[in-house]
Amino acid sequence: MNEEKKMYALEVEHVVRSLDTDVVNGLVDGEATRRLHIHGKNLLPEKKKVNEIVKFLKHFNDILIYILLAAAVITFLVQDYVDTAVILLVVLINASIGYFQENKAEKALENIKKMLSLKAQVLRGGKRVEIDAAELTIGDVVFLAPGDKIPADLRLIRTDNLRVEESALTGESVPTEKKTDALPENVELGDRANMAFAGTSVSAGTGVGIVVAIGEHTELGKINQMMSGVQELTTPLLKQTAKFGKMISFVIVGGAVLVFLFGYFFRHYEIGHLGMSVIGLAIAAIPEGLPAILAIILSIGVQNMARRNSIVRTLPSVETLGSVSVICSDKTGTLTKNEMTVKTLETRDGEYFVTGTGYAPEGDIHTNCNNAACNSEFEVCELCPKVEYEKEPVLEELITAFNICNDAVLLQDEDGHWKINGDPTEGALITLFDKAKSKHKALMDENLSELPSSKTLTRIATIPFDSEYKYMATLVEYMETPQADSDHHIIYVKGAPDRLMEMAQFEQTATGTAAFAREHWERQISAIATRGQRTIGAAYKIVPKSVTEIEHSDIATGLVFLGLAGIIDPPREEVIEAVQKCKDAGITVKMITGDHVDTARTIANELGIGNGKTALQGKELEQMTDEDLKTAVMTCDVYARTSPEHKLRIVKALQANGIICAMTGDGVNDAPALKKADIGIAMGIKGTEVTKEAAELVLADDNFSTIVTAVEEGRRVYDNLKKTILFILPTNGAQAFIFVAAIILGINLPLTPVQILWVNMVTSVTISMALAFEKLEPGTMKRPPRSQHVPLLSPYFIWRIIFVSLLIGGATLGLNIYLSYGHSEAFVHTVTLQTIVIAQLFHLFNCRSVSENAFGKDFFSNNAVWVVAALLIVFQASITYLPFMNTAFGTEPLHFMDWKFPLIIGVVVMLLVEIEKAVVRRITKKRNLIF
Repeated sequence: MNEEKKMYALEVEHVVRSLDTDVVNGLVDGEATRRLHIHGKNLLPEKKKVNEIVKFLKHFNDILIYILLAAAVITFLVQDYVDTAVILLVVLINASIGYFQENKAEKALENIKKMLSLKAQVLRGGKRVEIDAAELTIGDVVFLAPGDKIPADLRLIRTDNLRVEESALTGESVPTEKKTDALPENVELGDRANMAFAGTSVSAGTGVGIVVAIGEHTELGKINQMMSGVQELTTPLLKQTAKFGKMISFVIVGGAVLVFLFGYFFRHYEIGHLGMSVIGLAIAAIPEGLPAILAIILSIGVQNMARRNSIVRTLPSVETLGSVSVICSDKTGTLTKNEMTVKTLETRDGEYFVTGTGYAPEGDIHTNCNNAACNSEFEVCELCPKVEYEKEPVLEELITAFNICNDAVLLQDEDGHWKINGDPTEGALITLFDKAKSKHKALMDENLSELPSSKTLTRIATIPFDSEYKYMATLVEYMETPQADSDHHIIYVKGAPDRLMEMAQFEQTATGTAAFAREHWERQISAIATRGQRTIGAAYKIVPKSVTEIEHSDIATGLVFLGLAGIIDPPREEVIEAVQKCKDAGITVKMITGDHVDTARTIANELGIGNGKTALQGKELEQMTDEDLKTAVMTCDVYARTSPEHKLRIVKALQANGIICAMTGDGVNDAPALKKADIGIAMGIKGTEVTKEAAELVLADDNFSTIVTAVEEGRRVYDNLKKTILFILPTNGAQAFIFVAAIILGINLPLTPVQILWVNMVTSVTISMALAFEKLEPGTMKRPPRSQHVPLLSPYFIWRIIFVSLLIGGATLGLNIYLSYGHSEAFVHTVTLQTIVIAQLFHLFNCRSVSENAFGKDFFSNNAVWVVAALLIVFQASITYLPFMNTAFGTEPLHFMDWKFPLIIGVVVMLLVEIEKAVVRRITKKRNLIF
C-alpha cells in the first residue's frame, strides 16, 4: 500500500489510471467483489481477545500480592480465619481494580472503530447507490455531502465549496478547504488539501473522491495500529512499590531463615516451637495493611481531584501527576479556546486592536496608538483610545461588510455560554460586529428599523463561499433611511486577501476612494501573519439598482478594498498563569500542534512556552533520527504541523531521556501519544470518546490550569503515602525486633501471632488513614519534580524507620521482660500490645510532617487525626475489656494505673523523634539537602 501515500501527489487522471477505476461509471459489482476479496473489508482489525479468567489471574502476579497471600496462608495455619478472610478480600479488591482498568485500551480502539461511517454513497456500474461502508474497496467512487462522515481515505477528484472538519485528526482549528490539484510529495498530513480522511466529517459543500485506502491502511487505521502497538508504561509509584515489595520480601524471608537457623543450631529450640516463633516473626514483619492503605490514599486523591474537575480513570495515575516533569499539550481546544477571534483590524487609515476572546460579544475596539509597547506586543496598551465610529467610517464599513457577507449565527445556550452555528471564521466576524455595537447593528434589528439618520441594508442575492474562488459575495439593497431608497445597490465581498486584491481597483480611505496600493496591503498581510493570525479581507462595489442577481463576473474587477481582519484561536486567559505555575514547580510545558508554525509560535509566546523563536515542524521531525529527536526535545518546546506519529515520537524521545511526561489533548490524533505518555490527560467537554478512553485523567472543564491543581494533589498524595510508610513500617520493625530479640535471648514470645495481626491491622487501617488527609505542605509546588529513579525509601527514611523501630521495640521489649516477673502471661501480652499501639499513636503526630515540628500552627488542621485517635481508643478498650475479645486474643482487663506504662513510652517516643527531627533540620539546612 505504498502508493496510497503518494496519491495526493498525482494528478487526477494518474490516480484513475493507477487504481484502474472509472470516474464515470465507477466499479462494476464483479470487480468490486474481486477487490474486496483482495483488500479485505473496510474495517479496523479486531484484537485477539484474552480469556477473561486469564486476564483476571494475571493481576495476582505481583510481589506484594505474594506477600499478602503468604500472610493469608500463615493466618489460616494459626486458625485466625477472620484475618485470613480480610487479607484475601484485600487481594481480590486489588486484582479486580487492575482487571477492570485493563479494558481501557480495548474500549479506546472500539471507539475508533465507531468513528467509521456506517453507510456510503458510491458509484457502482454507472448508478449512484448506498452501501455499507464496510463494503467499500480501493477504486470506489464516493460522493460527499454536508454532514457526511467520510468512510475511507479518498483522493478528491471534484469539489464544490467542500470543507472538511479535521480538527480531531490533524489539530487544525478551522474546517479545511478542499481542492483537487496535485501536491508535492513531502506535504504534511494537515496540508493534504486534495485528500479526505476516514473519520472526519463534511462541514460544507459537496465533493467526489476515489477510495485510496481502507480499514487499517487509512490515517485513522494507522492511529488504531499505533494504539495497539503502544505498550503502557508502569507508573513511577508501581515501579517503586514493586521494588519495595521485592526488598521487603527478601528481608522477611532471609531474616526468617537466619533466625530459624540460629534458634535451631545455637539455642537448640524444639522445631515446632521454633517454627511458630518464625511464623510469628514473618507475620510481624509483613506490612499486610500497606496495599489497602495505599489504595485508600489513592482513592481519597481521586475524590479530591473529582471535586476540582479532574476525573481520574486509574488509581496510580493520581500519584504519577506529582512526578511529571514535562507536560506535552495539544494547542487547539486545550491551550486555546477553539473559538476563532478577531484580534486585529486594518484599514488604509490605521490599525486597530480588538479586546475580548472567544465567541462572547464582550470587548472593545481600540486604535493603535503606535507607541513602543503596541508595536512590539501588538496588543492594546493603556494609551490606545477606544474607537469613535462616527470618526472611523471606513472601519465601520469594514465591520459591516464582514457582518452582511456572513452566514453564521451567534447563540447563547441555557448555561450562558456563547456558541456559533456555522463556520468558525464567520462566527468570529459576527462576534466582532456585536462588539462594535455600530449603528448598522441597531438597524439590522427590525424593532429598531424606524430609526432615522442611518442607512439600512437588506440582502438580495449571495454567491456562497467557494474554495475555487476563495470569497463570498452578497448583493445588498442600500437605503439612506428607512423612508428613502438610494439609487444604487452594493455588493460586499469577503474572502482571501490575495484573491480580493486581484479584483481590487481602488481602496477606501476616510476622505474617499484612492488607487489601490497593493504593496502596502501585502506588507500589512505579512505583518499580521507574523503574529500567527489568519487574514481575511473585505471589499465592496457599487452597482446599479437594476442589478438583482450577481455572478462571479460582476465582481471580477472594480472592487473597492476596505481592509483586513487578523483572526486567531486565542489562548485561554487562565492558561498563562497555569504555565507559570508549572515553571515554578519545575515542570516544562511543550506545545505540540497540527497548526501552522507562525500561529504556534505566537500562541506559545503569549503563554510563556519556549523562547518565542525555536519551533520544529513536522517535516523537520521526519528528517530526524530517534537519536537526533532525543536531543532536540530537550531544547525545543514548540512543535507545529505535526501528525499523530510525530506526537508519539516526541513522547517516546522524552521518555528515552528518563523524563516522566504527561500528554494532553482532545482529538483522535492525540490518542496514541496519550496512551504512550506516563499519564494521558483528555478534555472532558470537547474531547472525543477515543481520547478519553486512552487517557488516565479527564479534565471535566477542559481547562489546562486544572492540571496544575491535579499536580498539586498528586504531590500531596505521594507525600502522604511516604508519611504513611514512615508510620507503618516502624510498627513491623518494632515487632520484628522484639521477636528476633526474644528468640536470641531465649525468652517467651512477647505477643502471639493473632495479637500481632491485630496490631498490624489496627495501626495500618485506622491510625494511618489520618495521614491521607494531611494538607499540601508549604513549598511543595516550588520544588522540582522527583526523579523516577529516587527510591520510595530514601536513606533518611531508612534511618528514621530503624531509629523508631529500635526505639519502640527496645522500650517494649524492656517493659515486657520487666513485667514478666510476677505477672500473668495474659497481662504481659496485653500491656505489650497496648504499648506498641499507643507508641504508634503518638508517633502518628511525628509523621504528619517528615521534617517540620509536629507542634506547629497546623497541629489542629487535620480533623481526621483526632477521629482515628478516638476510634483507636475504642478499639484498644474493646480488646482489653470485652470478654469475648479477651478470649479470642488472649488479653485481660487492665487497671487504670496499668495504662501508665504505654502512655509514658508513647510520650517519650514522640519527644525523642521530635528531637531527632530538629537535629536533622539543622544539618540539612547547613548542607542544603532535600528529603
